[in-house]
Formats: sequence, C-alpha cells, structure tokens
Amino acid sequence: MSACGRAVERLPRLAQDASRHGHEIAAHGWRWESHAGMSEDKERQRIAWTVAAIAKATGVRPVGWHTRAPASPNTRRLLVEEGGFLYDSDAYNDDLPYTLAYGQRRHVVMPYAFDTNDMQFQTTNRFRGASDFADYVLEAFEWLYREGLHAPKMMSIGLHLRVIGRPGRIGALERILSTMRAKDDVWIARRDEIARHWLARMPEPK
Repeated sequence: MSACGRAVERLPRLAQDASRHGHEIAAHGWRWESHAGMSEDKERQRIAWTVAAIAKATGVRPVGWHTRAPASPNTRRLLVEEGGFLYDSDAYNDDLPYTLAYGQRRHVVMPYAFDTNDMQFQTTNRFRGASDFADYVLEAFEWLYREGLHAPKMMSIGLHLRVIGRPGRIGALERILSTMRAKDDVWIARRDEIARHWLARMPEPK
C-alpha cells in the first residue's frame, strides 16, 4: 500500500489497519504532489515528514518510496542519503528490479507500470469494464509467465481503492488473483519482500 504522509497523519487508522493485515506501507510523498522543480531542502524535508508520519502511525518506518511523477533529479540520492529506504519505484523502464550502487550502499529500483493499472479506467477510459481490465492484465501475466520459465519476471499491478473497489470492477481483481494462484511457481509478494529477495540473490552492481 502506498500512502502519502499527510493522509496517514490525518487518518492513521487506515494505515494501521493495513499494517495489521500484513500490508507494506510504502511512502508516496508527503502530499499528492510532483517533486519536479522542488528545492533540495524542501524535498529533504518532505521525505523526512513522510517517514515520520508513517512510522508514528504504524510503528514501522517505510522502506519503499514512490513519488507522484515526476521525481526531481535529487529524489533518489536524497532517499539513499536518508538511510532507511531499500527501494524506490520512480522508474517505468523495465519488468525487473535492478540495483544501483551509492558508495557502499545498494539501492533497488522497483519499476512501476501504468498499463496494468486500474487508473486507466479513469484517466484514459481504456478499460470499459472489469472484463477488459482482467483480460489485459492476465494476457500480460501469461506472457511473463512463459518468459519466466527461463528467467525470473516481475509484474506490477497498480490498484486504487477508489477505482478497483467499485462493484462493477472488483470482480476483475478476484479473477486475476484466482488465475494467478492456480499456476505453479507464482509469488504474489509485497514490494519490500521483492526488494529484499533481489538484494539477497543478485550480484553487486558494477
């Protein structure tokens, strides 16, 4: 679950409930704002506020970050300098995680995806109904599953409570999850779990 710090501060019960049910609470910025053009000092402050709000509400500091696009040229460096983040999702350029080296630290980039994302119901009207969304996501999944027979693959599905949670859409998620769970060797994981898995098994970046 990605959450803005100010939203968590104002309504901590939602983050607490998600955390109790085993979900990762990742940082989604302080407010729903782009960091492009933001000064370095202001951005550093926004990151600190977000970490503090989530940690206070849930008792667990966030280890993942995703800026409302676009990020600033400083965002990733500031996240690494902050010291507590394992990964960020400020990339849309791959189907696999990758690591970057910052001195002695390894930072995981966990790409996000906009095509397998329920926001397309509202921003582009690409999906007319639940079947459109489920068909598209499962076609992507089947392709990556075939490729995964020879090399690992990751699939990112973006979901928003206010979008997928509607009665005419939630059936798509049920169909997607039931189809995936019926396959062998499929891991439906939190992004922090994937980041730790990647760090433990991938070689050091050059």
